[in-house]
Amino acid sequence: MRHSFFSLLVLTACGMAVAADWPEWGRDGSRNMVAPDAKNLPRTWEVGERDEDGNTDMSTTKNIKFVAKLGSQSYGNPTVADGRIYVGTNNDSPRDKRFKGDHSLLYCLDEKTGKLLWQFTAPKTGEGKVGDWEYLGICSTPTIEGNRAYFVTNRHEVVCVDVEGMANGNDGPFKDEGKYMAGLGTPKPPMEVTATDADIIWIYNLNEELGVFCHNITSSAVLIVGDLVFAQTSNGVDWSHTNIPNPKAPSLVCLDKKTGKLMGEEITGMGTRIMHGGWSSPTAGKVNGKDLVFFGGPDGIVYAFDAKPVKDPEDEEFNILNEVWRCDGNLPEYRVDKNGKPIKYVRPDGPSEFIASPVFYKERIYIAIGQDPEHGEGVGRLVCIDATKKGDITKTGVIWDYTGINRSISTAAIHDGLVYVADYSGWIHCVDAETGKLQWKHDTLAHIWGSVLVADNKAYIGNEDGIVTVFDLAQMKELVKNNGIGVKTVMQGGKLAVTDSGGKTTKLEKVESAKYMSEVEMPGSVFSSVIVANGVVYVATGSHLYAIEQKEPQN
Repeated sequence: MRHSFFSLLVLTACGMAVAADWPEWGRDGSRNMVAPDAKNLPRTWEVGERDEDGNTDMSTTKNIKFVAKLGSQSYGNPTVADGRIYVGTNNDSPRDKRFKGDHSLLYCLDEKTGKLLWQFTAPKTGEGKVGDWEYLGICSTPTIEGNRAYFVTNRHEVVCVDVEGMANGNDGPFKDEGKYMAGLGTPKPPMEVTATDADIIWIYNLNEELGVFCHNITSSAVLIVGDLVFAQTSNGVDWSHTNIPNPKAPSLVCLDKKTGKLMGEEITGMGTRIMHGGWSSPTAGKVNGKDLVFFGGPDGIVYAFDAKPVKDPEDEEFNILNEVWRCDGNLPEYRVDKNGKPIKYVRPDGPSEFIASPVFYKERIYIAIGQDPEHGEGVGRLVCIDATKKGDITKTGVIWDYTGINRSISTAAIHDGLVYVADYSGWIHCVDAETGKLQWKHDTLAHIWGSVLVADNKAYIGNEDGIVTVFDLAQMKELVKNNGIGVKTVMQGGKLAVTDSGGKTTKLEKVESAKYMSEVEMPGSVFSSVIVANGVVYVATGSHLYAIEQKEPQN
């Protein structure tokens, strides 16, 4: 199966969510994929046997709390807050028989049991692969704050819903849920609204309001800073892959979180430089006492914006986001060849945009470039940027870069002085957060779409073959320590290769792989990222969400 779409503030900014929840992409607005307080998490588990209807025989599982059925394709990462789990999927395994065929869904499940509480149901737009890829569900990772959930839909909308669904009545100004589920703009009669439907508070349509031309699918984990909701618009190229239908449309907007009113947009001109599409999610951080929003642009440039919109000096009826700095994530030789000619996009040696989210950590930004997985593998670059700079900091703001990585669509995790990041080729890279020097890397032997989760001194990552690898980070650190300062170690097939700074192998020996990592085979590809909330690890395949917890003492 070929897919064109990829598969992102401190916790107090997330309202009522408790410390052990995972209420948004990356746990908080910094997007750092780390759960610092998680304890006693499982290193291995058994998924059990399933019948022909996809139901799991729980007596055959190990360390599995529950298994919740999804559709057939699930790319968005689950979030957990206040006793509820939110996860996007499609309608290939309908929970509600009213909805036939292709729809995009967001499930709200009970955190204790996995039981469906309500679902958000969005009809497809009929644009097909160009703007609303068939059988892709809701790909956005929901952001939860208080009694509201925010996400973007396949219909090019930013949406706010009540976390209790229709069970507590129809709240907010939006009252056309029945018409929405039937398909807006169609002559169909409205659907009957039930207690298990989503309660929409407001909708902002990016296409109708701003002329955004979404490429393939709208996908952004929205960011909340104060009273504002920031979202990537997914503006991109058309079916020709060369024409940008609306280069003036913004790639980043902010809305009033209570009303959905447009409050500001970027005016950097990045829309004229779009390579393909926009799927990176915005990030928040405080620098010198000021809230900034960081954004991986569809032009391969990282931007920092003041989080407070201001009046457009050329038109006071509009608000804009002031640019603080920008930094090209591509090396010059990725953009122009030795003869001075631009290198064509998609070429393995050419430039890339950002699909990963910027990670804010100690006034630095960490992010790797990458492309749509359908474009294949190519040169990559992980950069560490000084977030305190101003202006064009391409030449002055890069603290270090690491080019041993291939194209990546994965967001980094930074913990205990180390950066963990995956590339699309299937490698996990661990580099020093201060210097960018490689500590170790491991080949999972299959493409990786998700991001590394670091929790309980373990690192979790899934791949396209359905293998979830769990690293023992203490053992990995000891492995590097015992082989000398600055050596590069590669784990492959139970062997340890130690190389010198020139890349020459100086030693190759068998190691006890089980000491350093474990591998669990899931019954399906893992395109999303593993998360943890309240002592439970969540792994989503295309068709099922697994809640995994340690039920027995670990050795």
